[in-house]
Amino acid sequence: MSVLQEMSPNVKQMRQLEYAVLARQAIRIREELKQGVRKPYKEVIDVCWGDPHRAGIKPLSFVRQVLAACLYPQLVNSDKLPVDVRQRAQRLLQECCGGSVGAYTNTRGIPKIVHRVSEFITRRDGGAPSPPENIYISPGSQWALTNMLKILVNSKASTRTGVLTPVPCHSTTTLSLEGLGAVIVPYYLSERQGWELQVEELQRALESAKGVCNPVALYVINPGNPSGHVQSRKSMQEVIRLVSEKRLFLLADEVYQECVYGENSEFVSYKRVLAEMGPPLSDTVELASFHSASKGYMGECGLRGGYVELVNLDPAVMKYIYTIFSMDTCAPVLGQMALDLMMNPPQPGDPSYPLYDVEKQHIRTALVHNVKTARAVLNSLPGFCCQPVEAGIFVFPRLHIPPKAIQKAKEVGMKPDTFYCSRLLEEAGVLVSPGCEYGQKEGTFHIRFCIMTPQDIMEELLKRLTSFHTQFMEDFS
Repeated sequence: MSVLQEMSPNVKQMRQLEYAVLARQAIRIREELKQGVRKPYKEVIDVCWGDPHRAGIKPLSFVRQVLAACLYPQLVNSDKLPVDVRQRAQRLLQECCGGSVGAYTNTRGIPKIVHRVSEFITRRDGGAPSPPENIYISPGSQWALTNMLKILVNSKASTRTGVLTPVPCHSTTTLSLEGLGAVIVPYYLSERQGWELQVEELQRALESAKGVCNPVALYVINPGNPSGHVQSRKSMQEVIRLVSEKRLFLLADEVYQECVYGENSEFVSYKRVLAEMGPPLSDTVELASFHSASKGYMGECGLRGGYVELVNLDPAVMKYIYTIFSMDTCAPVLGQMALDLMMNPPQPGDPSYPLYDVEKQHIRTALVHNVKTARAVLNSLPGFCCQPVEAGIFVFPRLHIPPKAIQKAKEVGMKPDTFYCSRLLEEAGVLVSPGCEYGQKEGTFHIRFCIMTPQDIMEELLKRLTSFHTQFMEDFS
């Protein structure tokens, strides 16, 4: 028997990531550099992931100190760590079964940590209640989102389930939808308006789904990834009214809520806006909102800690959600602890606060500097156009690719922006992602790269990109 013959047709139809081609190329280049092959660069700058530590950002000392003491409890009684670090580690260990990070936890997470997540949400949302029983800690927000999609997508229905999904959108969500057999109903963010979400476009997307699928949910990313746009209260209110009218489940991906730096931008959660709109909307609109320790200034992607908060779900449905989440027993304990530390960092007066504040402000200063510098450089290069970036850790500039380069890409079996990224990697040692990975309007091309890096790395990246791009445009003009 061939496993391929028995494989789920939904899995077979999942598109192959463009990143796979670039990843293999990067592995080869790194190996060649180790072997002493001469190239115009000494190392590859990898900024294709939303992974700050991979891009060169150093972990926050307080977080790593607490986790170190939790992993090696003898440090709790040592004077090598600040007293508040030792106290926090001791408290976290006392909340673990058996006093060890190696023990399983409840399906929803360590109860005391779940309660503190609830308190964080209530503080963030101006006092709107957040019952702990509506919160699940998960191995990253994407895992929780996929579980919610499993609940929403009916693979046995005669008409396939549809989910309205933004374009551009990070690829992990679209892959999850494809793997579950759902129909992706694209709605296009307005690039000319700074990647704004427009309700008229949602209406158009719903019309396009008629006769094709049964739309059951709307997925929004706020702040945007990869767009960097932050929704206004007015825009969010319009979205909430629409999902109420069309009876859609609202999935709000809010993992970049900490990284907002636009001058007139402010993050407000969908949960808060919904609560402020009052009944009947606040009592009826079904919402799942997601957050993570992977993003923001902590950037602990590898620890896998996130959560989902569920609002206005039927108690009968909640029983099935518990079953789905219990399939993997619990989220990693260190990820749960990282989430707790993100939501309850050192406060003024704590021994660890001065260093924590310096490290966090250093990361924020670098991020703000990098986004301004990257936009200025990109917009100075012929063929590039980068919209204002208000939040998040990426830039997603539009790229004009000359017809000769498009033809060459076709000859080698690549999409045009993947071809551009492959040449950039080979000739300049810079690994970025092609826009086709995230979706884009027909005939447009983009690249995405992470800007949460040390300033010197960003300056070197932009220097290499400028030199490469100038030559690329000359070669294919």
